[in-house]
Amino acid sequence: MKIRTLFYLGAVIITMMLASCSKYSGFTKSDSGIYYKFYVENKDSLKPVEGSILTMNMIYRMEIGGKDSILFNSADMPRAFEINLAKSEFKGDIYEAFSMLHKGDSATFIINANDFFTKTAKYPTLPEGLDSTSMLYFDVKLLNAETMEERQKAEAQKAEKLKNEEVGKIQSYLTTNNVTTAPTASGIYIITQNAGSGRGIQKADFVKINLTVTAIDGKKIFSTLDNDRPITFEFGQPFDTKGFEEAVATMKKGSKATVVVPSVMGFGERGKKDMSGQDIVSPFSPIVYEIEVLDLKTKTEHEKAMKEEEENAKKAASEAMGKEPALIEKYVKDNKITAKPGASGIYYIEKVKGKGALASSGKKVKVHYTGKLLNGKVFDSSLERKPSTPFEFTIGKGEVIPGWDEGISMMSAGGKATLIIPSKMGYGERGTGADIPAYSPLVFDVELISISDK
Repeated sequence: MKIRTLFYLGAVIITMMLASCSKYSGFTKSDSGIYYKFYVENKDSLKPVEGSILTMNMIYRMEIGGKDSILFNSADMPRAFEINLAKSEFKGDIYEAFSMLHKGDSATFIINANDFFTKTAKYPTLPEGLDSTSMLYFDVKLLNAETMEERQKAEAQKAEKLKNEEVGKIQSYLTTNNVTTAPTASGIYIITQNAGSGRGIQKADFVKINLTVTAIDGKKIFSTLDNDRPITFEFGQPFDTKGFEEAVATMKKGSKATVVVPSVMGFGERGKKDMSGQDIVSPFSPIVYEIEVLDLKTKTEHEKAMKEEEENAKKAASEAMGKEPALIEKYVKDNKITAKPGASGIYYIEKVKGKGALASSGKKVKVHYTGKLLNGKVFDSSLERKPSTPFEFTIGKGEVIPGWDEGISMMSAGGKATLIIPSKMGYGERGTGADIPAYSPLVFDVELISISDK
């Protein structure tokens, strides 16, 4: 975790000039060279020690031409911002700044950019556009500081509390929802809405389901209904919890049921965490499944269906390949586009002309984009993410589809354009995912945010 978020954010300013100042009104300079200003200072409260886990609100910014440019705001993150307080590597580094805080303190620290990038972030050289006088600003409020031992103790206490509450939570759910179904021997409750018909599900069957998973309090964890993408899995192979498997074994094609699963048959005393270590399911937490069996096939039937699906996909791809030129021509005509395609077939429609040099091969670029099919369906957009973050790649390195390498290289920083990309310069005969079929021409509205060497 060692300040990795800060290192990532630092990369944002590679191409931006930071105005340096010789005076910082209201700030105090420490012996090690850190400029700091406290807005709230709680000298009697807890002060972090080396190795502490710091939870804080933080804005990471710089000043350009006397104006603030905010690069990161922890308020935009879905979870609290945390870092480990590492040992200072040199006098005046960011770790020393954070060690000056007490729990509840609010302050701004001004750190030398050269020291931060070359010493703390271990950049081989100072990013282009910065010099030895450039300064970075960190506005922080320390919400909590705890050692690893304290964190583990708190988590253990939380788990014990959840363990003691579990039976009551299940009983409350059953009462609220008027559930009279008796539990199975393992303790799960299978509340059937539709019994289904035909044979039961057996080992090695391929089962297609819609699945919604919620916490016992109703908080949604996952649902195939969100994107209308049912799941097919081989029954008998590891897939989810023991409670889920026990319930599915009682179902048939067309079956629909709500299943209440105690933690012993769910995710147990460990719960389930995401990649960042945050709880998806807390320890000792019962969960609720909504399961609908849409289809059921033997392994032989499944393999036959897959083969037929593959053949149909090839047929559809062949038809799409033949129709593609006419579809692009119609789109261009309907949208009154006067630009002519390049040798590769890409249409470049400039909306706003950028400034400076073009994004040539080997340059690192940051781009905001919205991708659509010719029918207008949006399949991806950097602007719809929270927080919205430009996509970063290096021109000519094969990190993106060929159409992007070619199209973005026609732009300068600050430019905006629409790219119409034929499938041969996109995802070709394979397509990608469920949203982009084979031989799909694509339309991208793009804005080139910045260009840099690294």
